[in-house]
Order: sequence, then structure tokens, then C-alpha cells
Amino acid sequence: MKDCNSCGKCCIKYSNGQISASKEEIEYWDVFRPDIAEYVSNSQIWVDPKTNNLIERCPWLVKSTDSNQYLCKIYHDRPEDCISYPSNIAEMIRDECEMLEVKDINNPKQAQKDLELLMIDSR
Repeated sequence: MKDCNSCGKCCIKYSNGQISASKEEIEYWDVFRPDIAEYVSNSQIWVDPKTNNLIERCPWLVKSTDSNQYLCKIYHDRPEDCISYPSNIAEMIRDECEMLEVKDINNPKQAQKDLELLMIDSR
């Protein structure tokens, strides 16, 4: 399994209402990150504060100006849904995650173990 190459596929795929935040996360944002909290409406995240409509793509995902990589502007305060992704090999296959290699698909049990080790610092 490769390290994450910051392709942004997961963030793009799970935009537009596909992820959620806990009550605790939202309360934290209200107090400590009002810039994030303004994109929350009725416990739904990434809502345009002007129109109250879901935003098609996460407002915190930005493409690097010097590469094809994406960066998360709220990485340390991102929702648990984002922190725990990817959680399993089947999910990664479904989402066409670029971290996967052929050997991972051929041996998903070992790939899951590798994923758990790889994600320790991220979770």
C-alpha cells in the first residue's frame, strides 16, 4: 500500500452532504472555530452561509498551486468522518483510492493490516 498522495478523490466524492459531524464537533467549532461553524446549518455540514444550500465540494479542500495535490485547510479540526477515512479496503476499492496497489487487492486481509498501521498517525 502506498502513502496517501493527496489526490483529493475522497474529499471530492464525499462532498455535497455525504459526510457528517458529531454534536461535539459542531459545538467545538462554534466556540473555537467560528470560521468552520458558519458552514454548518441544522447539524448539516458544508452549507453555504449565504444561500443555506449544500456546497457541492468541501469548502476546505484546496488544490495546490504547484501540483495536482489537494490540501485540507482544516486538517487538524476536520470531522471524524474525514479522520477515519479510509477505514477498510472494500471502501478504498469502491472509491478508487490511489493508495491501493495490486498486491492489496489480491490480499485484502494483509492490506487491511497495512492500512491500520499506515493510518495510525492520521487517526
